[in-house]
This record gives sequence, C-alpha cells and structure tokens, in this order.
Amino acid sequence: MYVLKKEEGGCHTPFFDGYAPQFFFRTTNVTGKTVVVSNAHMARPGDGVTLSVSLLQPVAIETGDRFAIREGGKTVGSGVVTKVLT
Repeated sequence: MYVLKKEEGGCHTPFFDGYAPQFFFRTTNVTGKTVVVSNAHMARPGDGVTLSVSLLQPVAIETGDRFAIREGGKTVGSGVVTKVLT
C-alpha cells in the first residue's frame, strides 16, 4: 500500500502495528487491524509498505483487488491485495 503524504491529503504522522482504519473495497467499508511487514514496523507518510491485515468482518476479495484506506472520513492510503489468507 501507499501511505498518502500530508500534502496529498493523507497522514500527518506514521502508523504502527495495530493501526485499525477502515478498508474500502468497491462499495464496502470494513475495519481491519494491520501489521506492518518490514523491519521498521511502521509506515510513514509517503512510504510504500506491505501490510498484513485482519479484516474484522468477512468480505469477498481476491488477489489483485484494489482498496483505499480511510480514517476520519478521508483517504489516507491505497493498495492492492497481493495474497488472501483464510
């Protein structure tokens, strides 16, 4: 996923493991708990990072689906599903 910079209308601060924003797939919003998959365990505005996400409700998604990450009614990031774990 790509974390939008402050100047792009995104985050002002980094986020860490446990961050739980809304994931927007097509027309569905669902909360997901994140784990940053990197050595730093944080995602800064402007970073491209890999996340492991546990969605709190079941959603029909597949590899290649795009999503937006929203917080407080604004988009703070976007990404592509690379793998679906069951």
